[in-house]
Amino acid sequence: MKSYTLLRISSLVTALFAIGHTSGAPWTPVAGAPENALIESMKSLRFMVMGAERTYWDFYFGFGVSVSVYVFALAILLWQLASLAKTEPRRARPMMLTMLAAFIAVGGVTLKFFFIIPVVMSSAICILLIWAWFQARREP
Repeated sequence: MKSYTLLRISSLVTALFAIGHTSGAPWTPVAGAPENALIESMKSLRFMVMGAERTYWDFYFGFGVSVSVYVFALAILLWQLASLAKTEPRRARPMMLTMLAAFIAVGGVTLKFFFIIPVVMSSAICILLIWAWFQARREP
């Protein structure tokens, strides 16, 4: 399989990763009273940060939305990288390594702090990027 095809597949898997993350908003379990009490506490405790009044919920929700935006951007960048790999696969290789490093880091963070689905998604993307990197070395 050609490197650009593998990159396009990794782009689509990354887009699925972003869709999955976004569909989990607001990223909290719908559970019982203890969880709801914590969420209400996060929403009610207000404090000043750099001249703006915020809550912990604002940060929690805002970071979740930011992650979705970044993962969608990575999916788009992988699609664009595939176009470069189609014409100049060797020039695309350093960018593949950058993306690989990012997804290895994401995989490590998700393994430590989250659950199995994002670990599987990150691992699949890493495998595709490694495969694409090796394929690009063989392509003219």
